[in-house]
Amino acid sequence: MRSVPRRLTQPVVHDAQTFADWQDFRRRFVADDGRVIDNVNGGVSHSEGQGWGMMLAVASNDRASFDLIADWTRRHLQIRPDALHAWRYVPRSQVPVADHNNATDGDLFIAGALLRAAWKWNRPDLADAAAEIATDILQRLVREAGPRTVLLPGAVGFEQAHSLTINPSYYVLPLFEELASLRPSAAWGRLTEQGLALIDEGRFGRWRLSPDWLQVDRSTGAISADHQRPMRFSYDAIRIPLWLAWSGAGREVTGDFLAYWHRHQPAPPAWIDLSNNSQAPYPAPPGMIAIGQIASELAQAGQNKMNFAALPAVSASPDYYSAALTLLARCVCREASRVVTG
Repeated sequence: MRSVPRRLTQPVVHDAQTFADWQDFRRRFVADDGRVIDNVNGGVSHSEGQGWGMMLAVASNDRASFDLIADWTRRHLQIRPDALHAWRYVPRSQVPVADHNNATDGDLFIAGALLRAAWKWNRPDLADAAAEIATDILQRLVREAGPRTVLLPGAVGFEQAHSLTINPSYYVLPLFEELASLRPSAAWGRLTEQGLALIDEGRFGRWRLSPDWLQVDRSTGAISADHQRPMRFSYDAIRIPLWLAWSGAGREVTGDFLAYWHRHQPAPPAWIDLSNNSQAPYPAPPGMIAIGQIASELAQAGQNKMNFAALPAVSASPDYYSAALTLLARCVCREASRVVTG
């Protein structure tokens, strides 16, 4: 195994609430066999949720839960001819995995969690498994579009004759760095550089926010809205400020997000339409609120003065997705911190 990135060797805040939150998430959303359950969408499971569960188990030093989730994921989703994972499992269906297409964010988190587990628990076999996934991400999901190197959201369905469909929230920049330490390639650096540029340039509306989906011209690299989908800053794009906070990059993008977020307190909308600035008639769920609070904390307090007591708990979230965002946000704060407290 190659060396651990420096930020993962730094002391982090030991936060009892984060461990309690993981126990709550584990009890409510992880089945006894390791399947992470999306309780809003008919109890289905996604590669995203499996990857998040694995990552959160490593962060909580819960090896038993990690092994359960990783084993279920391998047996039920890693069924393609490559090392990538089918994106959805539908329980009680005659064919639980009918669509073998992958979701790139799920594969990134699964590979990243395997690699972190290999580092934490001295498991070279897990690093080997992560390397196989990283290799197929590079080989099957990276494309050139004019001057840009871009990451496809999945292996099938995102390439048109003249454009590529991109999901900016799939650019999980810290995991690019970690997987590059395992499977070196110049493509990781290009994805990081071009991902930041894509997120920066692909912003629209009054508040200069990223939509959930973008189109990139295959010849010129020009960015435009994806008119086949709602042009919203919504449930996908809300993750972008979290990944940027995690990587310590994208200050201008984060600053615009915080200006929007603070303007709409105390109840920001669940989405905003970037084509006409209309807003959802209902408020953002707790997981979105957690990301806004954490982005604000990191911007205002700095990495060494985190007020963990002010961050929301998983118990405030009634559903899997919101709870996962809340717990991921707390873990990002832990990792960004440099002071160990008792």
